Amino acid sequence: MVPEKRHENLLHLIQKLYDTVNVTLDTNCICAVRRIAKINPKSDRPRNILLTLQTERQRDILLSAVKRYNKTNHPNHLNSTCLGIEGEYRAIYVNEHLSSTTKKLYAEARKFAKDNSYKYVWIKYERVYMRKNDNESALLIRDFSNFEKLKVK
Repeated sequence: MVPEKRHENLLHLIQKLYDTVNVTLDTNCICAVRRIAKINPKSDRPRNILLTLQTERQRDILLSAVKRYNKTNHPNHLNSTCLGIEGEYRAIYVNEHLSSTTKKLYAEARKFAKDNSYKYVWIKYERVYMRKNDNESALLIRDFSNFEKLKVK
């Protein structure tokens, strides 16, 4: 959650993010940077920032760099102080942008995983995957009916 400020320079903030996670940023690869509307307008949380890049590869490079940064800087994960944002300490999460349907499916998958002892739940290319443990193969969750099928097993 990046705190929202009037007259903020989102491009400068993205540059700081790239510098922090040690990735070279070619500003020509950025198509757009903007804040998007909240699902719940009454929420006091800041609006999310949506960064649109030219290619999926550029997105994957950024996502993997953020994961690497968080692993090497445990427990001091990416946060507002890392990016030089003044004010209250806030954790910053970098994820794929998901449709509302996929967000709901992902939330349901996390709940199902917790209730049914699944170890992993993740998203890749706006698809939800689950894995019971390290020895089993990943399951692609296409829709909510998949949870009923998994309960039967």
